Amino acid sequence: MTTTAVPNPSAIGGVPKAPLAFLPQPKQVFSLRAKRLDFLAGNGGNLAPYLGLLSALVGLQARLADQLPAAVPLSADRVRLARESRMPPIDRRPLATDPDLHAVLDRVLAEAANLDMPEPARLALSAVTAAPLADRHWLLDNILSDQIPDDSVAPHLFAAVAVQLHLARLAATLDAAQLVPIRTGVCPSCGGRPATSSVIGIGGLDGVRYAACACCQTQWNEVRLTCLCCGSTKGISYRSVETIEATVRAEVCTECDSWVKILYQNKNHSLEPVADDVASLGLDLMMRDTDLRRGGFNPFLIGY
Repeated sequence: MTTTAVPNPSAIGGVPKAPLAFLPQPKQVFSLRAKRLDFLAGNGGNLAPYLGLLSALVGLQARLADQLPAAVPLSADRVRLARESRMPPIDRRPLATDPDLHAVLDRVLAEAANLDMPEPARLALSAVTAAPLADRHWLLDNILSDQIPDDSVAPHLFAAVAVQLHLARLAATLDAAQLVPIRTGVCPSCGGRPATSSVIGIGGLDGVRYAACACCQTQWNEVRLTCLCCGSTKGISYRSVETIEATVRAEVCTECDSWVKILYQNKNHSLEPVADDVASLGLDLMMRDTDLRRGGFNPFLIGY
């Protein structure tokens, strides 16, 4: 399967200095991800049903990215204050009770009811749809805090779909030139943790690494051979379930005993930061047998 790599090569080819960040184009990001998930589902073995469900949900995100009312941009004062304070302009803390996010969640739940899905997912969807407002706040707050309880994974899946869609649309209204680095492993748009990082192979940025936010879909530049969890440049090594030429590996840090997946898009342009994180579940299972902590956050992988 051939897909267009993200970031868009027409936008970055030949750029001599790596830009700090690439903001999402929500419809394009979710459309490409849905196609990749659909392809992976066809080759996913026991994981195929779940990959197929994710493909349908991400396809829904792509459709709603066009259909929902335009996201309200952040105020110029908010962006300026964030830049001066070296903080991300999107403040996640109040969003769990934000009426705009709840409106997106309502739309996601209504549209998801028309999708084919396994019975456990259908029951979870019904539970979230019928949940009181306080329970919805709790679900959304967990996603926004990058912390999901292992015993309530299924309901959080639908909350994550809404959060990703809402934050991607907010991030798309920003000006990338106004963003500033926060610290290693922190999204400059919303302050989130990365799902994975990717070594890209496009134009003048061949070999440059970009981390991918699990929620707002911003991709931001990170130094190679640096732990995305603690910022250390010491004790970095790589593990994979395949050969040394594997295009999805665990970047391991012995300074903080954590690991984050790194994808080599410069070797396989079809790799997608979130979809291939899920599809490479075998790597997670291998790393689970170690004493290392998974540092990447992907709401589609909680519970595995």
